[in-house]
Amino acid sequence: MIDNKFTLAFLPTPLHKLNNLSKLYPDYNIFIKRDDQTGLASGGNKTRKLEYLIKQCIDDGCDTVFTVGAQQSNHCRQTAAACAVAGLECHLIVRGKKPKTYQGNLLLSHLLGAKIHFTGNNKKEIDFATFTNQLTDNNKPFIIPYGGSNITGALGYVEAVKELKKQLVELDINIDYIFFASSSGGTQAGLILGLELYSLETELIPIKIDKDETQGLEMEEEILKIIRKGTRLLNIDRNYSISDITLNKNYNQAAYGVLTDKEKIAINKLAISEAILLDPVYTGRAFYGMLDFLNEKKLTLNSNILFWHTGGLPALFDYADGLK
Repeated sequence: MIDNKFTLAFLPTPLHKLNNLSKLYPDYNIFIKRDDQTGLASGGNKTRKLEYLIKQCIDDGCDTVFTVGAQQSNHCRQTAAACAVAGLECHLIVRGKKPKTYQGNLLLSHLLGAKIHFTGNNKKEIDFATFTNQLTDNNKPFIIPYGGSNITGALGYVEAVKELKKQLVELDINIDYIFFASSSGGTQAGLILGLELYSLETELIPIKIDKDETQGLEMEEEILKIIRKGTRLLNIDRNYSISDITLNKNYNQAAYGVLTDKEKIAINKLAISEAILLDPVYTGRAFYGMLDFLNEKKLTLNSNILFWHTGGLPALFDYADGLK
């Protein structure tokens, strides 16, 4: 199962030290894992998930993919790109009203050939049957959940841990803490499973991006569901409980997708110090969380810290007015 994927990403993604930022925080050594460089239509973390999801779609004999997201969804953009590569018809169910002008990820999804359906509201949960019932009898639909977050998608980040461990061995370093953005839960579930499967010792510090529940469940419960499926699939002999799912909610006071001064600080800090661009929704919020930990010295001094960059660059263009 772990090798059963449809290749989409340029792997391994770079892992390197943030030298200038580390000088600004001399009590720490700061590294970055560049999943903004996975290569599929400007990259991002969803590409790793889609390698497994698209393969399942093909194996199931499906020819049409449906998924859902916000108008600036990185997942929707990468799904559209993956479908283009695989020769699949792509339908994106996008929350909200159709804008007069497409910007950022929405524009790229359109250019990549996706058929975009606007819901007219901002509800997160979608009845896919409303849209799949419109297909002809010649189409066989495949549903990808919000964020690609199920056990199939999470396998992408199980294998990402294997990739990371190999890079750390080659560089002869250990990582004490890993910061990353957590929203739909699949990336976090995959990392937790991967750390166990590949025996990598580090502490995950996932920064919660939004306040939403998924299918009536708190996000910790949804992540635990994916993890428990993963332990059975991967023959991991460990009984996980809700206490094993940490999720830092100190930086999501603003609603999902709302650009605040905190995200601006993070985006400017990394751009000016390292010429690396964050996005305004996910990595901007998560990186600010990491900066706060560094500023307040909440981490063990002289530790090695990794920020896992999950991508999202195209969304910057839709937030241009707020970033000036």
